[in-house]
Amino acid sequence: MSLSAAPRELDDPRQDGAMTSALVEPRPEPAPVPRPRLRVLDGLRIVAAVVVLSAHYVHPAIWGKRQNKELFGPVAEVARYGWLGVELFFMISGFVICMSAWGRPLGAYLRSRVVRLGPAYWFCALVTGTVMGICAAVYGMRGPTVSQVLTNLTMVQMPLNSPSLDPSYWTLWSEARFYLIFAIVAWKGLTYRRVMNFCWIWTVASILAPASGLPLLALVANQTYSPLFISGICFYLIRREGARVGEPWILLGLSWLLMQRYMTDIPGWNTRAGDRLSWEVPVIVVTCCYVVMAAVALGWLDRIDWRWLSVAGAMSYPLYLLHQQVGVTLMERWERDVDPYVLVLSMTGSMLLLSWLIVRFVERPGSAALKRMLERRPVRA
Repeated sequence: MSLSAAPRELDDPRQDGAMTSALVEPRPEPAPVPRPRLRVLDGLRIVAAVVVLSAHYVHPAIWGKRQNKELFGPVAEVARYGWLGVELFFMISGFVICMSAWGRPLGAYLRSRVVRLGPAYWFCALVTGTVMGICAAVYGMRGPTVSQVLTNLTMVQMPLNSPSLDPSYWTLWSEARFYLIFAIVAWKGLTYRRVMNFCWIWTVASILAPASGLPLLALVANQTYSPLFISGICFYLIRREGARVGEPWILLGLSWLLMQRYMTDIPGWNTRAGDRLSWEVPVIVVTCCYVVMAAVALGWLDRIDWRWLSVAGAMSYPLYLLHQQVGVTLMERWERDVDPYVLVLSMTGSMLLLSWLIVRFVERPGSAALKRMLERRPVRA
């Protein structure tokens, strides 16, 4: 997931040859070989997004002194592990980025990432900043500064040490680092051997980073989450080259071992005092994610090809971007006045509806316009 990456749509074969000015003209690059859309991945993305949402909406921090276990029963126990949806996002991202970059030149690969992520993110960041500013004025909260909002529009606020408008944005920095280092392979052109060498080098760097004492290596290696991205890449190679190719399976086994090691560093933000999360549950859940992704790679889930999954998968990105800061802030203000189940379900439904509207009226037209802008080139003398 990525939380944020989506299977590539088939390129529109229509070409616009009209000059938009005397100085620029479209100069399309060779189109990649069309491939069918894996809608099962879209389904997994929306499931992962809703699972992450549940961890934030069924959380003790919202419900004050009332015990959320008493309010939500077994739902609260399951929601405690909802953060594991991010792990599935990262595996999907590794799979999809490798798939969408195959056969594309570096420029097309980088533009596809900007076109895919930019419009929805910029809109959601502005919505979040506006809502938080209004809440600050109405409820006397501390709202974001103008500089914070503007810095967040760059999508690199974390390395700039500027607070994110929404805590969920932390995953975007992990995704961005993956995109940038994968660009090295895309620059040379993707082949099976180059991609496998990249995965092995990244794995070794991730193993050495914690003991190296080199902050830059740790930053690039991203050792906590690199096994998930690498696993997604391996699953795509299996999908592309066939199950008999043994090397990706070996690297998958090593990545699983590294993944379970980092499950011991359970995040403490979703626990209560004296109520630590177990190691076993996250490992079992992520292992199940490995099994599902293996089924995708082997083609066992290809029958899951319902068209509505494409829309649901597209909704997962704005849903992830919007749900936490805006949703949790509003729920904290209303939790004493509205039945807990009604509040959680109505907020979830509102966020899903808003996500669909963003996909329909912001992301699609915005991405099309941005793609046309980035593909224009000056006329060479």
